[in-house]
Amino acid sequence: MKKNILITGGAGFIGSHVVRHFVKKYSDYLIINIDKLTYAGNLENLNDIENLPNYKFVKGDICENSLIQKLFSEYKFEGVIHLAAESHVDRSILNPMEFVETNVKGTVTLLNAFKQHCDIDKSVFYHISTDEVYGELGNEGKFTETTPYSPNSPYSASKAASDHFVRAYHTTYKLNIRISNCSNNYGPYHFPEKLIPLMINNILNNKPLPVYGKGENVRDWLYVKDHAEAIDTVFHNGKNGETYNIGGNNEWKNIELVKLLCNLTDQKLGNSSDSSQRLITYVNDRAGHDFRYAIDSSKIMRELGWKPKVTFEQGLSETIDWYLQNKKWLENVTSGEYISYYSKMYEKYS
Repeated sequence: MKKNILITGGAGFIGSHVVRHFVKKYSDYLIINIDKLTYAGNLENLNDIENLPNYKFVKGDICENSLIQKLFSEYKFEGVIHLAAESHVDRSILNPMEFVETNVKGTVTLLNAFKQHCDIDKSVFYHISTDEVYGELGNEGKFTETTPYSPNSPYSASKAASDHFVRAYHTTYKLNIRISNCSNNYGPYHFPEKLIPLMINNILNNKPLPVYGKGENVRDWLYVKDHAEAIDTVFHNGKNGETYNIGGNNEWKNIELVKLLCNLTDQKLGNSSDSSQRLITYVNDRAGHDFRYAIDSSKIMRELGWKPKVTFEQGLSETIDWYLQNKKWLENVTSGEYISYYSKMYEKYS
C-alpha cells in the first residue's frame, strides 16, 4: 500500500460515499474508516466493500484521544479526510453540548494527533464543513470563500469553530490543510430525518409530510456522488491552506421541492397525481431557521476543474428509485435495529 488514508465518519451518509469512492478508485491506498456508529452511522451503507483488501473499519470516537493516538502512531497517515460530525440542526437545538464535543473537541483531537505523528509537509488534513457557517442570505447573492462567518444554530456554530481551529493549526503549526464548505447533499443512504429521505419515507408510509413555516426557505442541493468527486479533487489537487466552496448551483424552495418529490414518487408508485401532496402539513418554523443558502462554486471549477455531473432531475429520480428498491434499509434505520446489530458485531473495537 502506497498511502494510508484515514476517513472519519465513513459510515454516515456523505462519509460512506466518500469511503466507497476512494476504496474502489485507489486500490493502492489503505482506507481506514473510523466511525462511532451513532444513530446516523450505519455499516449497511458499506456492505459492498467491507471485505475488500484495501479497506479497514474501526469503531471508535474521534474524541477518544488514546484511540486516535494509537491509530496515528500505527498508520502514520498520509492523509486525513475528516467528515465525522453531528450535523442535524434540530438535534443541536435540543443538545448543543453534544455538538461541541464531537465537532469541536473531536476535530482538535485529530489535529493534535496529525501534528504529532504525520509528516506535516506532505500529509494532508482535509476538513469537510458546511455552507451553514456563513449564516443566511436574502433573495440575492451567494456564499463565496471570503463570506464572513455568521452561524445561527448550535450546529453551524460548532462547525464554524472547527473550521477556525483547522485554519489556526495551519497558521500556527504549518499543517498542510484543506477546508471545503458544501451545500445540502442528497442521494442514496441518507438518514431519513433529513428533508428528502424523510418525505420519501413518509410518502411510502402514508404519513404527514411536515414542512417548516410556509416552506419558503431556499436550499442549494448537491448530489452526494458529485460531492465525493469534489472531495477527491480537493484532497489530491487543492492548495495548502485553501478553502473551496462546493455547491450544486441548484436552488429550490422547500415547498416546491416537497411537491416535486410527491409528484415523482407518485408516478413511480402508480398513485393518483395529487395523492401525496394531500399529506403536506405545515408545522411551526424551526428556531433560528436560516432563510436561504446558495453556494458560489466558481473557485473549485476554475482552479481545480470540478463541476457537478448529475442533473437534479436525474439525481432525484435515482434517489427515489434507490429508496423504493431498499425498503428494508429504510425499515432498519427507522426502527434502529441496525444499531444493536452492528454494536454487538464490533464490540471488540470499542
